[in-house]
Amino acid sequence: MTVAEPAPVPAAAQVHAPAPAPVPSLAARVRSVGGSPVRDILAVTARPEVINFAGGLPAPELFDAEAIAAAYQAVLTGSPARALQYATTEGEPALRAALAARTSVRGLPTDPDDILVTTGSQQALSLLATALIEPGDTVLVENPCYLAALQAFGLAGARVLAVPGDADGVDPAALERLVVRERPKLFYTVPTFQNPTGRTMPADRRAAVAAVAARRGVWIVEDDPYGELRFEGERVPWIASYADARDRTVLLGSFSKVMAPGLRLGWLRAPAGLRRACAVAKQAADLHTPTVNQLAAARYLADNDLDAHVARVAAAYGARRDAMLAGLADALPEGSVWDRPEGGMFLWARLPDGHDTTALLPEVVRHDVAYVPGAPFYAGEPDRATLRVCFVTQTPDEIAEGLRRLGEAMRGRSGRGN
Repeated sequence: MTVAEPAPVPAAAQVHAPAPAPVPSLAARVRSVGGSPVRDILAVTARPEVINFAGGLPAPELFDAEAIAAAYQAVLTGSPARALQYATTEGEPALRAALAARTSVRGLPTDPDDILVTTGSQQALSLLATALIEPGDTVLVENPCYLAALQAFGLAGARVLAVPGDADGVDPAALERLVVRERPKLFYTVPTFQNPTGRTMPADRRAAVAAVAARRGVWIVEDDPYGELRFEGERVPWIASYADARDRTVLLGSFSKVMAPGLRLGWLRAPAGLRRACAVAKQAADLHTPTVNQLAAARYLADNDLDAHVARVAAAYGARRDAMLAGLADALPEGSVWDRPEGGMFLWARLPDGHDTTALLPEVVRHDVAYVPGAPFYAGEPDRATLRVCFVTQTPDEIAEGLRRLGEAMRGRSGRGN
């Protein structure tokens, strides 16, 4: 049987559907805050032949993978229902107890109830921004500053101002002047092996910062993801351990640099009222940090000596720092300067006036090596002659080869032979 095709509809009878209305625009806070230049560089330099000094990536061959796997196996075998279930927002009691004990041993008496477990310490920054910052509030930061902190505060709508400082960190007198003039909600600092500069604030300056917070009334957010990675010198007390600052300092910690970043385990230690506010913000963000990761970390701490593992990692990183220091003079233009960090993961360098490390980067990447330009780390006017290199991801031999490539790129771009 033949089926007749439908008769065409006369043009005059055709009805055109209206064009769909545009969807509402993105929130102003995400339109005004850019992405991470570090992440962008990592995407561009993902080729295996690139020696990448740009990322802040711990050395994967130093992960205690076997012991971490055993910890996961133990909790999934011994208590699978608990490990795979929802948990409390504040965190698993066993992990909070272990974190409190580790904090207390290091000079800051801490109870498990003082701790809120977070999904990486980056989440702790976001929670604090939610709990403390109204759009238009002022936040003070170091100059330069950890890039993702600038993002977190920017997304909260903060007005971010940099506090002047020097090779020892923020200037307490300048901090006090800005606190009096600007009435900020908080001052954010990475006082030990800072990202990006690698510098460490000495004890007398930490005491002065704590005194400013006490006199003038401001929160201190003390971020300490790198403090255990010390190669030389003596440990410096946390700002949170000074009596002046104990009721107004939030201490952030992380397993990312000492155990593994893929666990996404961080924590904050804060006074009760602010900690409860952060818990409410976390309930809205993700309910709780994954239970299985928390229990595995607690089991790892119970069955293994994390301090001994960290000591092995720090020794390896110290050798890698030395390899970076040994080759910088030949890699960078004559007149460049850099510091010697006592620990951590990063080294900060400044090229002579007239150099722009952002403009130089494409040529450097063509030589299969990469760094992070310094400009994105500044809350205010950047110093475009600066750059950050991470010295922990590659072996000493790889670092030497990367610096050789960097030197070729720099000489090729500048036309100099030095």
